[in-house]
Amino acid sequence: MLLHARAAGDPYAERRAVAAAPRCARGLGGWLPAAMRLRIYRREVSTIRELSQAWQALDADAWQARLRDLRARLMRDGLGSAARLEACAATDVACRQVLELGAFDNQWLAALTMLDGQLAEMATGEGKTLSAGLAAAVAAMAGVPVHVMTANDYLARRDAETLAPLYRRLGLRHGTVCAGDSEAARRSAYGCDVVHATAREIAFDYLRDEASGARPASALQGRIDRLAGDRPAPLLRGLHMALIDEADSILLDEARVPLILSVAREDARQRAMLWQTVALADRLEPSRDYLLRAEQRRAELTAAGRERLVAVSAQADGAWINARHRDEMVSTALAARHLYARGQDYFVRDGEIVIIDPVTGRGAEGRQWSLGLHQLIALKEGCKPPVETETLNQITYQRFFPRYLRVGGMSGSLREVRGELAAVYGLRLLEVPLRLPSRRRHLPARLFASHDEIAAALPGRVRALAAQGRAVLVGSASVAQSRRISAWLDAAAIAHQVLNAEQSDDEARIVAAAGQPGSVTVATNMAGRGTDIRLDASVAEAGGLHVLSCQLNASRRLDRQLAGRCARQGDRGSAEHWLCAEDFLREHEALSASLARMIRKFSIHPQNPLAAAMGRVMLALYQRRRERRERRERARMLAHDVFWDEQLVFGAHRFNGGRRS
Repeated sequence: MLLHARAAGDPYAERRAVAAAPRCARGLGGWLPAAMRLRIYRREVSTIRELSQAWQALDADAWQARLRDLRARLMRDGLGSAARLEACAATDVACRQVLELGAFDNQWLAALTMLDGQLAEMATGEGKTLSAGLAAAVAAMAGVPVHVMTANDYLARRDAETLAPLYRRLGLRHGTVCAGDSEAARRSAYGCDVVHATAREIAFDYLRDEASGARPASALQGRIDRLAGDRPAPLLRGLHMALIDEADSILLDEARVPLILSVAREDARQRAMLWQTVALADRLEPSRDYLLRAEQRRAELTAAGRERLVAVSAQADGAWINARHRDEMVSTALAARHLYARGQDYFVRDGEIVIIDPVTGRGAEGRQWSLGLHQLIALKEGCKPPVETETLNQITYQRFFPRYLRVGGMSGSLREVRGELAAVYGLRLLEVPLRLPSRRRHLPARLFASHDEIAAALPGRVRALAAQGRAVLVGSASVAQSRRISAWLDAAAIAHQVLNAEQSDDEARIVAAAGQPGSVTVATNMAGRGTDIRLDASVAEAGGLHVLSCQLNASRRLDRQLAGRCARQGDRGSAEHWLCAEDFLREHEALSASLARMIRKFSIHPQNPLAAAMGRVMLALYQRRRERRERRERARMLAHDVFWDEQLVFGAHRFNGGRRS
């Protein structure tokens, strides 16, 4: 398939009228068996090594002349041509010259996979940043505008700065788009060959283009409007190619949250209704008037509760006459009060509610819960509720990414969800072999009866590891849990650092010190994605980084991500998992009394092999249950997004500078 700007023939290139059904994988042997694709890519890497020798021998003038000729051929013939491998060779040599880094074979395997519109599973620490840079540079040399997407603004800036010399050496322009950038800065960045940004920023700019009318309804209409001068200038040049770092997090975990473009609408009446809602909810009694459904994050009114609401709202104004609206608002207020916890779902910064991303553990700046939930949580915390918003446009990643002409991505944990990625996005997976054999040791799991027992055992375990000269990373599931673990270590006089959403501004500094001898770091999942803990030489000799997970993760992928912090690129390291029977008994409410007694009995001796086996079984049951529920939620969200896309059309008259929610 040809893929370059001129071949698209569209002033706003994208796949139009994308159906909910998956599209077929493209590129080299998209549906060939993985082993066959790997053999083909290995042969291509060998060819790249041979071609690079000729580029190494060129002086400055000859380099530039040959580069101009190469880019002209790529612009004419596209990425599917024979010139692609020569472009890879030029990029390989440029990488050695200006970055002083030699791209390893496994990094080129990942880059070639992404160039062909597929996903590469690449273990943590194997050099995903450089792999993305290699793929982006080769595609951009063919005239393809490339969007390289990372987890947060810090990583987007870091990666852009790291790869800038490579882009310049190849005659490419690069830019970054981060939260808070002006419209002029964004427009300038999107005009570059390679753009580093978060997926959220690019998706919202796409929604802005659509809402403002800058995105034409068709390629023909776009050319007509451009000639007539009747259409506003778009921010983006279209959706040509996306390269996604931590692809499972963006394509699946974050797909459960719709991206909603909205405008502020100050409404005193609506603000008064929020206070009335809280007052009404406070007059209801648990169990009798409402039931809490923790797994679904919702409160369910009973028949008695609905009757009670009718009585207590009898003197309210006309808006409360609508029974459905009244019940939904009060149910939302009850959920805000009882089912959303500070330090786990959100934190308060400068008088504002900041949502905690459930996957990364980072603060999701600028994001709001919808349907009044965000305002009701603000009232619960004594904060001023943010202004209500009116939706202009919305989309989910499940509908956004299939609109790209080509999508590639990588992550260290994809194989568990390969089926869903193929079904929803039409993306196939290639597992890239490790550069060096893994030296990670997985220690037996421990099952404790209670959190108090973990609190008693943890300081001794951490102190013993630190005394060996090793670095220790203690994994926690939430900001609240990271605080509890920190308090346990403080009580034992163990020096440590805490990395969670509240310390996100200090992330680089904390991570940089996490590999020093005797260092102890307590971290949420935010330390598991996109950051590199570099080990001091003495730590590597002592046994490397030890990862101690004290969290009950919702998926196997999150367990692998945390364990992947240690033993990178052939280093030594170890990981172990501490589980708590209380967590399982709380999550599995339907367990029989006899099974519950058995779990408690086994957890009396946490190092007993039977206790470890019981813990592994319970963990597997819990994670499979959560994974099934999250798949259903993503399917529901996709169906809703398709309905929205088919039913609602937004014109330019409805756009007046949207905000995100």
